[in-house]
Amino acid sequence: TTGNKTSVIMFVILGFSHHPDMKVIFFILFLCIYIITVLGNLIILLVIKMDPVLHTPMYFFLRNLSFLEICYTSVTLPRVLVNLLSSDTSISFTGCAAQMYFFLLFGATECCLLAAMAYDRYLAICSPLHYMDVMNKKVCMQLAASSWICGNLVALGHTAFIFSLPFCGSNVINHFFCEIQPVLMLVCGDTYWNELQIILAAVFVILMPFLLILVSYSLIVSSILKIRSAKGRYKAFSTCFSHLTVVTLFYGTAVFIYIRPKSSYSLDVDKVLSLFYSVLTPILNPIIYSLRNREVKGALFKMRKKLFHPNT
Repeated sequence: TTGNKTSVIMFVILGFSHHPDMKVIFFILFLCIYIITVLGNLIILLVIKMDPVLHTPMYFFLRNLSFLEICYTSVTLPRVLVNLLSSDTSISFTGCAAQMYFFLLFGATECCLLAAMAYDRYLAICSPLHYMDVMNKKVCMQLAASSWICGNLVALGHTAFIFSLPFCGSNVINHFFCEIQPVLMLVCGDTYWNELQIILAAVFVILMPFLLILVSYSLIVSSILKIRSAKGRYKAFSTCFSHLTVVTLFYGTAVFIYIRPKSSYSLDVDKVLSLFYSVLTPILNPIIYSLRNREVKGALFKMRKKLFHPNT
């Protein structure tokens, strides 16, 4: 329309087209990653649901996290796979906005959920006697619902703000999905306020939960160091290790990508970093939790026994 100078009605996603000879390899790689991610997280969901031992607040949050990881990956990878097979890599204006909204929704929700999981670990280790009274079913539901509400508000705000801006130049997105920064680079005119809004929102959604996680873990470490037996310290720390690993992988790249000005963007570098938090973290989540967690491993063994040796 002429009123807001918007002439772009669709975008072209560049993806990995600058490596045409690698398309088949990329397709096989991403297809395997997607299948493993979905199956791995589905197994975690089923194991927790089927085993009454795992019906605790910690595993309630892990179920939410696994569901998020499936959704998170499904926003980007199926489209990447289609684009690798097709010569037409265009996406409609509305389709691009929808992809950005859902990607931000699941990403921001995960940030908040990881903070809720850190709070859960803090209560379990620092206030074990009051843990079940404080972290009851109602509180767990409220924390999970608050994470989703926060994620929705951030996603809605960003998407509505960016796609109300004028796009009147190039329509080529140098990325494998409709990520904020590469889309913002196609906006006509000064985007200073948009960049500022993104940084402020990132501080609220990324840094604040991250600071809560740091505070929780500083208190947790302090409590663990007071435990006299080495076995007790190891057991307490092992319950936090999986969560800490996921937090490090997820936040490490997200902070670098979102909390900096547009002038320092390198889209090729960002593309690689985006793969870490949007593709690799979801596939590693079930592996990290199943390999490091004795209870999950025990539940997996019981489920396998039920499925393959029901009469033994």
